[in-house]
Amino acid sequence: MNAKISKLFILIVFLQGLHSIEEYIGKLWESLPPAAFLCGLVSNDLETGFLIINIGLFVVGVLLWVLVVRRSKPYAKYIVSVWIIIELVNGFGHPIWSLMRQSYTPGVITAPFLLITALLLIKQLRNSI
Repeated sequence: MNAKISKLFILIVFLQGLHSIEEYIGKLWESLPPAAFLCGLVSNDLETGFLIINIGLFVVGVLLWVLVVRRSKPYAKYIVSVWIIIELVNGFGHPIWSLMRQSYTPGVITAPFLLITALLLIKQLRNSI
């Protein structure tokens, strides 16, 4: 791990936090069945489930940065890689969903920032190998 990867990782965690706020404002759990399903696994109240999942994701991301990525633990590249996959799904999925619906969908504004940061992380990971 290098300093660029560490900085990009904490950036993508905070971008994910902003993304979650956009999704919350847009009530993602009301318009995307997979989101409703996941939220329902956590709570009978889908809004509460959404908050638990997304606050948890943010906290886990910060903890992973503090305890693993920033300290360049040997398994940090795997943690970063999993996070990249999550953000590639967000980065591609939201715009595709909006195009299919031909309208705004919760998360589409912040999705490109997640995609760009994920691609930059991929480039940095490749350069560090």
